Amino acid sequence: MTTHDIHTIDTGFVRPCFDAAYLVVEHGRGAFIDCGTNHSVPRMLGALEHAGLTSADVDWLILTHVHLDHAGGAGELIAQLPNARLLVHPRGARHMIDPSALWAGASAVYGEAVMEREYGRLRPIPAERVVEARDGHEVDLAGRILRLLDTPGHARHHNAVHDTRANVCFTGDVFGLSYRDFDTTNGPFILPTTSPVQFDPEALHASIERLLALRPQAMHLTHYGRVDAVDRLAADLHVQIDAMVALARAAHGRPDRHVVLKDSLTDLYAARAEAHGWQQGRDALRQLLGMDIELNAQGLEVWLDR
Repeated sequence: MTTHDIHTIDTGFVRPCFDAAYLVVEHGRGAFIDCGTNHSVPRMLGALEHAGLTSADVDWLILTHVHLDHAGGAGELIAQLPNARLLVHPRGARHMIDPSALWAGASAVYGEAVMEREYGRLRPIPAERVVEARDGHEVDLAGRILRLLDTPGHARHHNAVHDTRANVCFTGDVFGLSYRDFDTTNGPFILPTTSPVQFDPEALHASIERLLALRPQAMHLTHYGRVDAVDRLAADLHVQIDAMVALARAAHGRPDRHVVLKDSLTDLYAARAEAHGWQQGRDALRQLLGMDIELNAQGLEVWLDR
């Protein structure tokens, strides 16, 4: 889908319409925002061809953050883009130059075999091609300004991207998850996403409000695609962040905390989805959101233990 020369790319990670990257085109120049995994690189290059660009026409690969569903393919993609530089939060830059710690941390959770299968081996990016994007950093894409905004809450190394011409934001994970599977006549359904080590509810509330203050026409989420009705979705996120924190506190200290928290999160999302007009039921919701519920439970537990 293309609006304002913004191309949504399905990276192919996990399932269709689960993980998006974006290509912004202005006067024959391109900037990618996020890139999926190594296995996504052919899709990224295919998007260039579809847009009438070549690999030499790309000036930037901009990462919202370095979690591997957003950035795992960055090294392989940059190697295919002779004129592009990587733009990343200062806290994430070293992990792109030397991804060994990133690989080791993820492998400790998932195992080497799963990492190889799902993400592919991470390729280092030469330091001279990496630019650190501090809060307010601006990219001039053939006269189109893309402004980077430090937006913690999901991760401390998270930037959102404000496209000032289209007046939309590319939100990575800070504006939650909204899969098209849950769309109803009431519009998109949304829920927050924590991360297993850096969830910060107060920072997440503040980051959402910071994006909302820009009065954007739409948000472009990694999971998944463009969503409108920004004010309503932001309100939904605020309510759920508080509800998730309350559920975590209620489960704290229990020996079966993780199981209890996963069940209570499932109940929360199922009730909200039903109220939103989604009629497929709790089991179908668990099938679609199982990975996200697991990660949210882990993120809340790490936050509790901190």
